[in-house]
Amino acid sequence: MKAFVLEQGELHIKQMPDPVAKEGEVVVTLQVAGLNRRDLHIPNRWGKKEDALILGSDGAGVVEAVGANVTNVSVGDEVIINPSLRWEKNSDAPPEGFDILGMPDHGTIAEKIAISADQLEKKPDYLSWEEAGVLALAALTGYRALVTKGTIQKEQTVFIPGAGSGVATYIIQFAKAMGAKVIVTSRSEEKREQALKLGADLAIDTNSDWEKELASETIDLVIDSVGRATFNRSLDVLKQGGKMVTFGATTEDTIDFNLRAFFYGQYQLFGSTMGSREELKELLAFMEKHEIKPVVGHTFKLDDVKEAFDLLEVNKQFGKIAIKM
Repeated sequence: MKAFVLEQGELHIKQMPDPVAKEGEVVVTLQVAGLNRRDLHIPNRWGKKEDALILGSDGAGVVEAVGANVTNVSVGDEVIINPSLRWEKNSDAPPEGFDILGMPDHGTIAEKIAISADQLEKKPDYLSWEEAGVLALAALTGYRALVTKGTIQKEQTVFIPGAGSGVATYIIQFAKAMGAKVIVTSRSEEKREQALKLGADLAIDTNSDWEKELASETIDLVIDSVGRATFNRSLDVLKQGGKMVTFGATTEDTIDFNLRAFFYGQYQLFGSTMGSREELKELLAFMEKHEIKPVVGHTFKLDDVKEAFDLLEVNKQFGKIAIKM
């Protein structure tokens, strides 16, 4: 089978052996895989190991074969891949043994994948293959940040620095479906306009004076994945006693902030990563109820996946990037 791999520090397309389903596993013929920012950082984390690693965390396809003792899916079923490995029930933090698909396990940017049957969910009928293939990682991350950790309520206001990320496009739609107000930022006028069309109530320039722009707003929840560049600016606009959820750091990991101002403000800070299978089932039911669709900004063929990586690296996309097999 054809796959996109990292091998000896180099990214390239390679012919790999067809996977075989072991006990409890299935083989899925993938129709579409999704590209995530996580994939950009794997070469630095994985290094120059000789064994080829197939990249990719998101995917959707058709069950081709089932191993022994698999009862939840059958050959021919249309499924999505849950990239949150070995995290069954909702909990304050992932359990021991949790990993994200695509490192160290082989990922989804390939024609086929062998994976535990417990990592599969039924593909929602109303979604196209492209939409289903980019869904799980970003949608689950956004749902847990907004609902489980952020506990957003109707008529509250959520503030999201960075409007164009895949996770942000889900959070905008989830929050609006829950009756919340959504404010986003972007340096790009085009992305601000797209966020407004998606449902955001207000979109401001990232380079503007946030305190001035939001002086008449009450920010109940901030969901930040940018890191150092926006962390303190986000705290400055958060209401006293408000919540801040962080799940990423696209700028720098390390930040400094005024601890005295933080505890006097009685702020609540939460870290979040991915989510459990229980939460994934909840969000799929929620999306189907409200007919929420992933935003697919670009679709590439497997042979053109390097172009997709280049696009993601310069952060020009709005929504998700799909890789069609």
